[in-house]
Amino acid sequence: MSTTVERTRASDRAYATLLEEIQSGALAPGTVLAEVEQAARLGVSRTPLREALQQLSAEGLVEQQSPRVTVVADIDAGDIRSLFEIRRALEESAARLAAERGDAGLFAALATEFAAAGASLDAKTGRDDYYALIARFDRAVDAAVNNDYIASALRTVRTHLVRVRRMSRDNHTRLLASVSEHQLIAEALAERDGDLAAHATHVHLRNALTSILDSLMEGQS
Repeated sequence: MSTTVERTRASDRAYATLLEEIQSGALAPGTVLAEVEQAARLGVSRTPLREALQQLSAEGLVEQQSPRVTVVADIDAGDIRSLFEIRRALEESAARLAAERGDAGLFAALATEFAAAGASLDAKTGRDDYYALIARFDRAVDAAVNNDYIASALRTVRTHLVRVRRMSRDNHTRLLASVSEHQLIAEALAERDGDLAAHATHVHLRNALTSILDSLMEGQS
């Protein structure tokens, strides 16, 4: 039993490290994840490493090019559009439900935080703080919706979204617009206006997708 637990913990550690490195770009698309080298680097045996890679493969973050070769999955314009199609469906529905079921005071407080966030984007930790605020906002929406199926689907989407967001992270104009868009969504939730919350979410996602695709095209030119 203890051996199984230890292996599970090693697998979890390997998964968490590889996930962070893939999402941050430290492991770029196409990077080969050789078992022997990665196991040694991460300080685990090959069995928990394989388990971690299998989980990442199930999430679409790595892919098998051959039985012995695993690489970090690429992400192209088609992938991004597909991601945003499901994101729109889930997040617009979640916004309507959160407006009906959520804590209005909590979302009003979050709206106030978003209102102040734009002024601190240029601070040393400003952008990291802003993404942490978005994560708290997402958790508040998930808690308000109180639907495990929607929450599970959104977790999968957000796993990929972290990679995609890097493409517009340095676009200051887009980040300022994103702050205002999140503020409007939070205000609509605080006012229990589901239609406005869903519409504001739609506009935010449309603008985010456009910005990311533009950044992708610039990087390829």
